Amino acid sequence: METFRRLLPSASSLIIFEAAGRHQNFSRAAEELGMTQAAVSYAVRKLEDQLGVPLFHREHRSVELTDAGERFHVDVTVGLSRIQKSAEDIRMKGRESNVTLAASTAFGSMWMLPRLARLRADLPDIDLRIQTSVRDLDLDDEPIPLGVRGGDPAKWPRYYSVMLAPEIVFPVASSSFVEKRGRPERPEDLLQLPLIHLEEPVRAACDWSEWFASAGVRYSAQPRRLAINDYVLVIQAVLAGEGVALGWQHLVEEQLRSGALVAVGSHVLDTNLAFHVVWPRSRELNAQARRVRDWLVEEGRRSHSKDELHLGST
Repeated sequence: METFRRLLPSASSLIIFEAAGRHQNFSRAAEELGMTQAAVSYAVRKLEDQLGVPLFHREHRSVELTDAGERFHVDVTVGLSRIQKSAEDIRMKGRESNVTLAASTAFGSMWMLPRLARLRADLPDIDLRIQTSVRDLDLDDEPIPLGVRGGDPAKWPRYYSVMLAPEIVFPVASSSFVEKRGRPERPEDLLQLPLIHLEEPVRAACDWSEWFASAGVRYSAQPRRLAINDYVLVIQAVLAGEGVALGWQHLVEEQLRSGALVAVGSHVLDTNLAFHVVWPRSRELNAQARRVRDWLVEEGRRSHSKDELHLGST
């Protein structure tokens, strides 16, 4: 073991060598690691002296791995990747009371927040952390066990998934707007009202043209009086009486039950897609993350059954 310890380079020198070999450039490696180019060059030279072979061919403005350097770089890259993954897994197991859920801002604020008190009552020993993003995060690359995303699970082969809520879309307005402008009954009646548009920056989302097409109504794109790229702000604009917007059933359910929002028109679009709880196939969920996943799924089923009753009464 003493011989092995003398032969094995330090962890820092292996990290520096991996970056230098990946970039084939000492300056870019130094920038990535927050070091000077001279420090990287010194560390690589020291590693070469320790191993007794040159690892790089050095030209005036470039470096290139030697044959020995290529072989060593492959092994170092694999070894460091395994050590990193093992360390992350251990760190996650050491934080089993913390469970992070990646989701959109709309889901976090409109679906999760109204349920946090119930989640704390049902899972009092779990610290839930909601991480929102304008895009669906790659959970394989992030230390995040669970996510919520909408669409077709067949397009996510690296994830397990369980349905949380079907994608059901219909127009909504504020109760004050309906009192002032009347409640349209036919889909074509909406063409005479101010429509609020969601301009989703990354995620695919149903829009007015798709909704009208599903209702068999010809829709000519009208000047967009109000277009917003954040769904939470879209609903706030609706609540302020600015017009009619498309409502995703699982997101607007609380406002519908309270009467703050009203479903308008007679047409409901079921896209045959759904929103799902997802988790990566590459690693096993710990016990706490499984409990949160199961809670989310059960809560989604409970809410969906209530929504069916609610929509059936409108």
